[in-house]
Amino acid sequence: MNTLANYTDDDFRRTIWSALKLVAIATAIGIPLLWWKAGWETAMLFLIGALISGTSLFEWLRLMTAVMVRMDIQTELPAPVRPLAPVLIGFFLRLAVALVLLYVSLKFLHGSVYALVAGLALGVGALSIEGLRLVKSWTT
Repeated sequence: MNTLANYTDDDFRRTIWSALKLVAIATAIGIPLLWWKAGWETAMLFLIGALISGTSLFEWLRLMTAVMVRMDIQTELPAPVRPLAPVLIGFFLRLAVALVLLYVSLKFLHGSVYALVAGLALGVGALSIEGLRLVKSWTT
């Protein structure tokens, strides 16, 4: 039986990648539906929110992987560890780009803001689904 004590770094990577796949699937389904029902501007706002959400998950994966490698002091590292500074710089640059993208999209696209919020919420929803899957696997 899987337990939280047996949760490894590879399990974390698989969980994040599964959440990214869920975000991609929801985006692929949501864009044509929103375009058809509410117009291209609303679909673009949803896409922008989904892109920000997906890149946030990916950056979180990169950041946590870099931190977890440094915390694993019991194992011998097969290769030299990359410096943490480029990962942190990339993380904060992505945040800045996300803020600019949000501002520009809200300023120039006159679609539904709820579509943007739905796109941004895709990452949280996907992680929640993956978390429930993990809890289910731990209890059965």
